[in-house]
Amino acid sequence: MGRSSTVPQRCDVSAASNDANAGPPREHFVTLFDDSFLPIGLALYQSLVSQARPFRLWVVAIDTEVERYLGQLALPDLTVIPLSSIESPELLAVKVGRTRAEYCWTLTPFTAQAVFDRDPTALRATYLDADVFFLADPRILLDELDQSGKNVLITEHAYASEYDRSHDSGRFCVQFLTFDRSDCAHEVMRWWQERCLEWCFARYEDGKFGDQVYLDQWPTLFGDRVHIVRQIEKTLAPWNVRHFAQQGAEQGRPRLEPVFYHFHGLRLVADRRARLFKFYDVGEAGLAIYEQYLAALANSYAQLDAAGIRPPTHSLPPERFGWLKSLERRLKGTERFAKVPSATPGAWSPKASAVSAVQAKNHPAQR
Repeated sequence: MGRSSTVPQRCDVSAASNDANAGPPREHFVTLFDDSFLPIGLALYQSLVSQARPFRLWVVAIDTEVERYLGQLALPDLTVIPLSSIESPELLAVKVGRTRAEYCWTLTPFTAQAVFDRDPTALRATYLDADVFFLADPRILLDELDQSGKNVLITEHAYASEYDRSHDSGRFCVQFLTFDRSDCAHEVMRWWQERCLEWCFARYEDGKFGDQVYLDQWPTLFGDRVHIVRQIEKTLAPWNVRHFAQQGAEQGRPRLEPVFYHFHGLRLVADRRARLFKFYDVGEAGLAIYEQYLAALANSYAQLDAAGIRPPTHSLPPERFGWLKSLERRLKGTERFAKVPSATPGAWSPKASAVSAVQAKNHPAQR
């Protein structure tokens, strides 16, 4: 595929040119999902409203239902990108040979460029997995990129030793990945796009897995332009939350202070129940974060109900002796299901959450 019509700029793109008195610049985030992930995508949006203003969330709509439903909701600071608008002949050529999940992974390297093509004011764009949820301002992590003087930001899985899958899932996780608008970042992005067009499948093969293990090469190939987030204790997921909670307690920090939690493996099943996690022991601190997320999902469903939108549920893949294995995991605490609670009427709205965010910044909590 040829270079985008948006001409990349020099390597020293920076938000520093903004008026220092104008507050933080608008951050641009981009994600993608289909209609079965709509409540999860709305939870991501809620967390950005609460933690990341000013921002814009761009959503690549994997199906026409997402495009229609988000258009119906007309949420402020959210812009839909129809899938067809970013599908090049090269992408369409590989689409037929890949599953929906594999094709979503193939699309991921193209999402930041889709933002740059549509908004010339965007200095950088951060790809987010739809099942990420912010518990603090993402600028805490993005500030590292500014301070590094580099152009691309990536995060490690930061596995607890008992869950380490870096040998096949990679050292790095695509979950939160930033490109700035520069030639240097564009070269990294274009390299990733080309690799995913060549091969992007849901299996480990010859040092590759999906779109993700390619990132393991970046520190070697692009070390002068790729920054690796240092605050790994703020990038939580089922594979590390218990470890960081225990580590913090041992070091005299009894409370986790994550920027985000990645709800990997969470699925929304029938009767508004959620499989929260599978194969992981997240500990008490982790379960408390899941309680917060269930409340966010309740708000998502309340929004959808009010608009008359009924997204489909997820189907869990069959498993030989599945009921017995699931029972064993539940007894061990490594799998859990929960009912999504009913939201309190009027408990959340973009406007109300914005007011709360301003009040919280004007009256910060004591540390």
